[in-house]
Order: sequence, then structure tokens, then C-alpha cells
Amino acid sequence: MDEAGIKMHRKIAVVGGGLAGCEIAWQLHRAGLEVTVYEMKPGQFSPAHSSPDLAELVCSNSFRSDVLTSGPGLLKSEMRSLGSLVMAGAEQARVPAGKALAVDRERFAAAVTGSLEHASGVTIVRREILSLSDPELTGYSAVVIAAGPLASSGLTSSLVQWTREDGLSFYDAIAPIVSADSINWDRVFWGSRYDPESTDYLNCPLNEEEYHALRQGLLTGERVGSKDFEAQTHFEGCLPVETMAERGEMTLAFGPMKPVGLIDPRTGERPFAVVQLRTENMEKSMFNLVGFQTKLTYAEQKRVFRLIPGLERAEFLRLGSIHRNTFVNAPRVLTPDLELREAPGVFLAGQITGVEGYIESAACGLWLGMHLGRGAALPPEETALGGLLNHLRQPRDDFQPMNINFGLLPPLKQRMKKAKRKEAHVRRAQTALEEWMAGLE
Repeated sequence: MDEAGIKMHRKIAVVGGGLAGCEIAWQLHRAGLEVTVYEMKPGQFSPAHSSPDLAELVCSNSFRSDVLTSGPGLLKSEMRSLGSLVMAGAEQARVPAGKALAVDRERFAAAVTGSLEHASGVTIVRREILSLSDPELTGYSAVVIAAGPLASSGLTSSLVQWTREDGLSFYDAIAPIVSADSINWDRVFWGSRYDPESTDYLNCPLNEEEYHALRQGLLTGERVGSKDFEAQTHFEGCLPVETMAERGEMTLAFGPMKPVGLIDPRTGERPFAVVQLRTENMEKSMFNLVGFQTKLTYAEQKRVFRLIPGLERAEFLRLGSIHRNTFVNAPRVLTPDLELREAPGVFLAGQITGVEGYIESAACGLWLGMHLGRGAALPPEETALGGLLNHLRQPRDDFQPMNINFGLLPPLKQRMKKAKRKEAHVRRAQTALEEWMAGLE
């Protein structure tokens, strides 16, 4: 699209004030265009949301690894270079999390919301959009659906009609949060795996008997049932902890409860298993149970999770819950620039396209905002952003959501050791991004 076409086009509606929607609005603001963000909160809340702020985080407070030689770290580095609002908000609300980027949820959402509320050309309308044919969307030259994994039933039904298929769905499960002052500090110790001096994670050590008692509680605990019309398909990166327990006697001990690199200072030995707690805010007054996403009922969560040493009298500030995640078969229903094939002028962004995770959703919105606002072409596949978007263009029999990882990038042309491969991927990506960005100016 040429520059004249861009300037003619642009009064844009964004449906959804999550990470993707906020990134789109910010990029359109930076391009000097008009954008209206429609957010249904606080008039209508999804089962997982509770704050009126935009960019509310509901599954975890972590944006995962910030190490450059990791997929998430490389993607975040690229987003920072491209002027990401989400990355700017995350820096303002950052809390200690070792090599990961984690945030104080409330401060993060407030920072993003405040930036958009004061951005020229951005209007925030608190109203639920019920379908793609909602009269409220009349008069816009482009409409972006960035409603996230909890799109309302009306909007989802409308999308199903336009995509001409039943769509796909799976469940994300939210981990519980406990109050720091309810933890039995005599039973826990600080330390990250292989970094005993770290104070970013709190560890609840379990002996063999305690581990098997906890696993048994997970296996026998009562669970929340699924709706008749909802399929139970779980994304492998966010399995309920009880589902992992079902997969084998030692699955948890080799998964989220692995004790490698951790020594209990009380015994001087490595525990049989550990439950790690990650700080939820800067004051370290709240902790979430890492890897303990769950579908257990509230009553059973309190009973079962209090079997964890150190959490015998835990006060749960938030209990886990489940929520539907809806996404389309992107290679089949979307063009490469994320436009619905059957509805020209309607674009999708974020998790509903089939990217998985906070930063992936935000990155998807960031690029679409740049595309609609500045005519940006797709980034090179050698970049993390380009590799992620390329995933949405590759037809396959069983299209599934994907987190960013080096496997999405084209293979390197020469063989080398794993650590060197990651470094080579980063160097290649950085060069490709710089060249692509130069072409935008």
C-alpha cells in the first residue's frame, strides 16, 4: 500500500483492550491516525477478568525469559526496538524474577491504560461489540478483532459464520495466588534452579511421601465440569497440573516440580520435589504457584494445595479457574496480513489468530498496527516476529497455537553446538530486523 493509500484509509476500530489491542492502538497513534478501542469492561466482565483497566493479565504475571538467546527474549528485544507499548509498561512495573520478565499486574495494566488514555487520536469506548455486523462498527475503513481468548459468545458466533468452519478451542488454566504472610517460612527457602543466592523464587520442598500425597490429592480432587458445547483440548504449554499428574507417577517431579539445581538449606540435600512460588508484586506480599494451573473446584484447591509443605495454612488471594480460549485456523481463514478472507477490511490480531502467550499476542498486534498505520511489510522470517507471523501462514492438518521458539525460524546453514546456534540465530535476527526497520523510514 502506498503512502497516499495509507493516509486515505484510516479511521480504524479495534475490538478488545487486551495486549494485542493496546499495541495496535499505540502503533496507530504513533502513525498519527485515528483509532477507537472498544472494550466491554467494566460493563461486562469475562469469567477471568476483574479489573476495569486495559491490558489485564489473568494467567500469570510473567512474560517469560528475558535472556536474549531464548525465543521469548529475542522477541521482546525486537518489540522494544519497534516501540512496543507493552514492553514499556512492563519495564515500569517490573518485579524480580531471575532471568524472566515479570510484572506487578496492577501497575502494568495502569501504565498501559494511562498511556492510551493520554494518546492523541486514541478514543476508548467502554462498550461490548456483539458481532462483526454491529452498527457501532459502521463508518470505519478497517476493523480489527483483538478480543483475545475470551471473546464473547456473540462475537465468537459471528466469527464462526465468517470463517465458515466450527473453529478450534482449548482451555487456559489460571494458577492460584497466596498471601506471603500465610506461608510457613520455616518450611520454605529462597533460590532459583542452579542459583541458590537468588531471592526471586520461593521453594516448598517435598519428600517422597509428601510428593505422592500431593499427587494423589490432585488425582482425586473434584474438578469443574466443562460446558456441553465446549471441547476439552489443552495447549501443551499450559496444562492443568492435575492433567500432568494423570500422565504418570513422576511426570510432575520431572516437570514443574523438578528439584534439579536446588538444595534445601535445612537438610543440605536436594529435595525429592519442589513447588516453586514466584513473586506477584514488588513488595513480595503475594506469590503464585508456578506451573500449578488448575481445573479443581475452589474447595478442592484449598484442600489439595495446603498439602504442600509451607502452605499448610495458606490464604488464597486468588484461586485458580479455567477459561475458554478460541482461535481460528489462521492459514485457512486469514490472509498473510491477518485479514479475514471472507470479510475484507476485517483483521484479526493476538491470541485469536493462533499465537500463544502474552508477548506473542502483543507482538502480533504490534506488527498489525504498524502494517495498518505505516504500510509495514511482513518482517523477515529470520526474526522472532517474522517467524511467529510465518506460523500463521503455514497450512497444516492440525493447526495449533504456538509460543515463540527458535524452531519457528529458518534453520541455520551451518552445523554448530546448541549454545552457538542460539547466538547465531540472534545475530542473524538482529541484522535482519535492522535492515527491515531501515526500509520503514
